[in-house]
Amino acid sequence: MTEPPRPTGAGGSDEPTAPFGSSPEPPTAPLSGAPGAGGYPPPGGEPPPPGGYPPPGGYPPPGGYPPPGGYPPPGGYDPKGAGYPGGAYGAPPPGYPSGEDKTWALVAHFGGAAGMFIGGGVFGWVAPLIAMLARGNQSPAVRAHAVAALNFQLLWSIIALVGWILTCLVFGFLIGAAATIIGIIFGVIAGLKANEGQLYRYPMSATFIK
Repeated sequence: MTEPPRPTGAGGSDEPTAPFGSSPEPPTAPLSGAPGAGGYPPPGGEPPPPGGYPPPGGYPPPGGYPPPGGYPPPGGYDPKGAGYPGGAYGAPPPGYPSGEDKTWALVAHFGGAAGMFIGGGVFGWVAPLIAMLARGNQSPAVRAHAVAALNFQLLWSIIALVGWILTCLVFGFLIGAAATIIGIIFGVIAGLKANEGQLYRYPMSATFIK
């Protein structure tokens, strides 16, 4: 059985009605900044930053990038030891005017140790003498290294030679072997110091040449 139609205005509306005794809710005010209350963004828009965007002069800055003068800095790069102007990159160790001087200093020390090893302790003086004669007149640094190595190796070469001559005796062999080992060890130490630009003072040395 169907329900008879309700008359108009007698609660036939589909809208919900407030409970009895309660007052209807007041209409909600539009949110601040929402459309209808000035809109969003606010009228006139947001003011631009001072000077506008991008900043005056544009980007990149005037003069361009890289900075005026280019890269590397004016004057270029000197691979022979001066390095960048005002810097010390690539400079030789202290005491060496050039890379060739360093090479001859290493020849004097390491060559002396090699001569003691190969020549049985007798020829340790050969390499220092060659370094002194070949480069000592042009470079005081090379001469100082060569003279120090020559005086030391010459002394211990003489001691080793005497020891080998006396090989008929037991202590003669020991003297020759000990002199050879001493010449090798201190020659290597002096070469390592020379590689760092330092002049090594040989212990137990004599002054044959100044």
